[in-house]
Parts: sequence; structure tokens; C-alpha cells
Amino acid sequence: MIAARRRTVMGTLLHIFVGVMTIVSVTLLVSIVAMMVAKGATALTWEFVSQPSKSFGAEGGIRSQILGTLLLTLGAGFVSLPLALGTALYQTEYLAQRLKAVSMRFIYALNGVPTILFGLFGYMVFGIYLGLGVSWLSGVLILAMMILPTMIVSIREAIEAIPARYREAGLALGMTQAQLIRAVIVPQSLAGIITGMLLGLARATGETAAIMFTATTFSGVDLPQAINEPVTTLQTHILLLSQEAIHSSATDAVWGAALMLMVLVFCFSLGAFVVRSRLRFAA
Repeated sequence: MIAARRRTVMGTLLHIFVGVMTIVSVTLLVSIVAMMVAKGATALTWEFVSQPSKSFGAEGGIRSQILGTLLLTLGAGFVSLPLALGTALYQTEYLAQRLKAVSMRFIYALNGVPTILFGLFGYMVFGIYLGLGVSWLSGVLILAMMILPTMIVSIREAIEAIPARYREAGLALGMTQAQLIRAVIVPQSLAGIITGMLLGLARATGETAAIMFTATTFSGVDLPQAINEPVTTLQTHILLLSQEAIHSSATDAVWGAALMLMVLVFCFSLGAFVVRSRLRFAA
């Protein structure tokens, strides 16, 4: 009787604890979004989005910063996707079982490297050793390295979730391993591939430290005309204005740029969710 009562009390306490933690987490997220919208909605006009910045961002718009952010983010995604897909396929389809855990430890370790170290590595290797300098290509390459573990884990989980009967049916039809990957594994894991791309783009969009060393400038330059030219991004734009802005117009520009950055992340998430839902419905 006492043991049953104790289990009931412990279950109730656990239920309350989990509920409180959930409420706190949701409240924090809603508070951040509400603050961004409340502070930045007035500044986020068409003129603000479509015009170039002036006076180091205190005046004008954020057109160049949006274009630079999209260039780095999408470029990193396109570079990292084939590498992540190939790595995930090799781990799940070719690598021996005892070596899978070892390889995943290295991937998790790469995911835990501080972003400032990625920036220093990118500056030394891509910027100095390869001679790319502070450029958008250096930024794309270092961001691709950063988001690679996230994409690999997501794609691998999607591949491992494919029911065994699909592989068995393909092998029963006489497919080789390469044919099985092309005709069965990749199409059936397409939703997970898109999810991995989404998570990678979300991380790349919010990254600041690494691209400060490798890719960005604080001036309001437009899109680069060569691979060795830098870009200006929303991340560094927000950082500059938040540290040095003293005028109310500059303060509005900070919140407007922050809201725009959040909108970009939301657009990536919404687009991936819609595509993933349609693929699952079609399947």
C-alpha cells in the first residue's frame, strides 16, 4: 500500500515537473519571437528590405545583407549535401557494423567543435594556405564543414528507418547495391534528406563567429563579383549595429535585421515541412 502510494506521488511529481519545464521552454520561445516581432515589425518595410545600407548600416536598408546571407547559406547547403548523403550511405550500406560507432563518434566530435575554432581553421586553411582570403567562397566552405555532422545524422536516421522489406524486395529482384541505393534507398529517405538540409541551413543561417573570420565585411557591399571577394551578412550587420548604434534609427535597424533573419529561418523550415509532407503523402 505504501509502495503504491509512493509510486503515485512520484508519478504526479514527475508529471508536474515535465509540465513546468515544457511551459518554461515554450514561454521562452514565444517571448523571443514576440519581442522580435514587436521591436522589428515597424522597421521591416519594403524600402528597408530592398534598399542598400548607408552609414555603416545606421541608415538605408538591408538588401546587401540579405543577399549575402542567402549566398553563404545556400552555397554551404549545396556543397555539404552530397558529402553528407555519401557519408550516410557509406555508413549504412557499406561500413562494417563495428566501425559505424567509431565513425559516428568522430562526427559527433566534429559537431561539438566551437564555432570560433571553425573560423580560425577556415581563415588559416582556406584564407591563407589556399589563397582564397576573406571571401564568400571561404565562408561557404567553412559553413559546409560546420553543418556536415547535422546533415549526416539526419540522413542516416532516415535511411535506417526504411523498412527492411524494401531492401529485401530490391535484392530479390536482383539489384546490385548501387542499383538498390539509387532506386530504393535514396527515394525512400528523401524526406529525411530534406530534413537534414533544413537543419543544416538553419544552423548556417544563424552562424556568426566562423564567417567573421572567413567571409564577411562590415561595409555595405553588394553581391561579390569574384570568388575572392567578401560579403556582408545579416549576422555581422546585427553585431555591428548592436555594439555601436547610438541613434534610434540604428536601433530600429538592428531589430528589423534581426526579424528578417528570423523570417529567413522560418521560410526554410516551412518550405521543408511542406515538401516533406507532400512526399510522405505521395508515398
